[in-house]
Amino acid sequence: MTHADFLWLATQKMNKNELISKVKGLDALTLEEKSQLIDLINRKRYGLVWEDKPEEAEELLNEALPVLSEVKERAIIYQPEKDESQAPNHILIEGDNLHALTSLCFTHENKIDVIYIDPPYNTGNKDFRYYDSRYDEARDVDKENPFRHSMWLSFMSKRMKLAKRLLKDTGVVFISIDDNEQAQLKLLCDEIFGETNFIAELVWKKKQGGGNDSTFFVIEHEYVFCYGKNKDYFKINLDAAHELSDALYPFKDEEGEYGLVTLDKSSIRYSDSLVFEIKDPDGNSYLPRNIKGKKSCWRWGKKKATEEYDKLVFKNGKVYTKYYRPLGVVPKSILYETRFGRTESGKDAINEVLGNTLFSYPKPVELIKHIIGVSSQKESIILDFFAGSGTTLHSTMILNEEDAGKRQCILVTNNENKICEEVTYLRNKKVIEGYTKPNEEKVEGLLRNNFRYYKTAFVSREKTLKNKRELTEFATELLSIKENCYTEIKGGKQIKIFQEKGIAVVIIYDDIHIPAAIELIKKMSHELTIKVYVFAEGQDPYTEDFYEVGERVQLCALPDAIYKAFQNILPKKRKIRNEVTEEV
Repeated sequence: MTHADFLWLATQKMNKNELISKVKGLDALTLEEKSQLIDLINRKRYGLVWEDKPEEAEELLNEALPVLSEVKERAIIYQPEKDESQAPNHILIEGDNLHALTSLCFTHENKIDVIYIDPPYNTGNKDFRYYDSRYDEARDVDKENPFRHSMWLSFMSKRMKLAKRLLKDTGVVFISIDDNEQAQLKLLCDEIFGETNFIAELVWKKKQGGGNDSTFFVIEHEYVFCYGKNKDYFKINLDAAHELSDALYPFKDEEGEYGLVTLDKSSIRYSDSLVFEIKDPDGNSYLPRNIKGKKSCWRWGKKKATEEYDKLVFKNGKVYTKYYRPLGVVPKSILYETRFGRTESGKDAINEVLGNTLFSYPKPVELIKHIIGVSSQKESIILDFFAGSGTTLHSTMILNEEDAGKRQCILVTNNENKICEEVTYLRNKKVIEGYTKPNEEKVEGLLRNNFRYYKTAFVSREKTLKNKRELTEFATELLSIKENCYTEIKGGKQIKIFQEKGIAVVIIYDDIHIPAAIELIKKMSHELTIKVYVFAEGQDPYTEDFYEVGERVQLCALPDAIYKAFQNILPKKRKIRNEVTEEV
């Protein structure tokens, strides 16, 4: 069917049945093409419609499975002087995030607690680059591109669908955006997560002042969309870092901790009835003060001040009311206070660690720390697959330091202009090891962290024995990530064993070594959870062979487990034979 044919059909004023009849009569179409068009006609749809644009990263997945390969010399491992609890294992993945997310669907499906991303805003100023499969090079998307929004939506939809698979049912995603794609993103997320799982649209004040050269309004804000995988299961944390400008002189008595708020305020609408004398227990008299040259009054009336006299505190010539200071307050959707940082403070944070960089518009640590703080628990897994300068990991490590948490963070970014190596990795390496600011001030490292660097790699999708064995070899690193178990206690080409507190992972690369593996398992502590991955050409992980230790181990066949994880994620691999399409 030609483009002209489709346009002609789309513009005809006819009912649905007539249109379907016309499609059936087009001789140039195959049966499958007719079926697809009829499905489109019958589909009831509300929301976004865009032209799906082919992407180079997705085309590669037609032929290859994405895996992860560790750059071991870049690993930073915490070495305590004495036996201490395990440090969190943070991961940085260099590569296209579509490939990395696909790999993570094997290691982390339904495991991620919080996703934060800061994707390209598609401003039209070539900040968004699309790798179109029809061209050999990347295309910078500018304002004149007629498919500018379709490219962005195609790009985002593929990644957000994978992100949803990674989230726990209790999980939540936060997405930074500005006005260029704000409306489109809202509808896209409504479609992927469901409109009922929309939680909030946060508004963040990104800059302080300036903008006098603006044509209409000074744009001082951006948005952060928040969606739950299942909103009914998500629980928000109180904002424990809230600031109350009136909370002076922390107060404590036998009933608990209190804050103090002055009883007189200039912002209260003045009334003569709210001006009266109050005496403290010693007989000293108090009247409302003139605040900043303005006549003021009490916030309470005379009756309430008399009835609740025991809640008054007299200090330094002022009268305060005492109130219970909770551990936190419900987070607000307007993030305007300086404690949430500004774009400039985001730049300052990078420059303090790396010196002057040319990184544009980084999010501040303060903002991301707040988002993670109100949405995660102390052992949550955090994911950022548009990692940029690495602020999300920096924020996670600071938050862990503050509340003794063990949150793990996974970062994904490409390495354009060496950003992954020279910004994302180097910044967080220095945060862990310690660094010196440009003003010569030394900053101690956040040592209780492990940090590992991976690159995406590929194995052919053809299920030959050679490819299956290659995939099994790559599975070693995937399984360490999947089980969060990295310490190798036995190496070798036949059997590898990794062990951390409470868990052991046994990988057997050839079935002839199963008896030797069983003898090793017999010597392991009965307190360990033992997971055994064995190379098998089929789906059976040699269950009968492990009868001696069957009650102690969890068995899984490789690489079948990986194929199964990918089967509903990868694009369908097809080949054409005489106009008959077969799925392979």
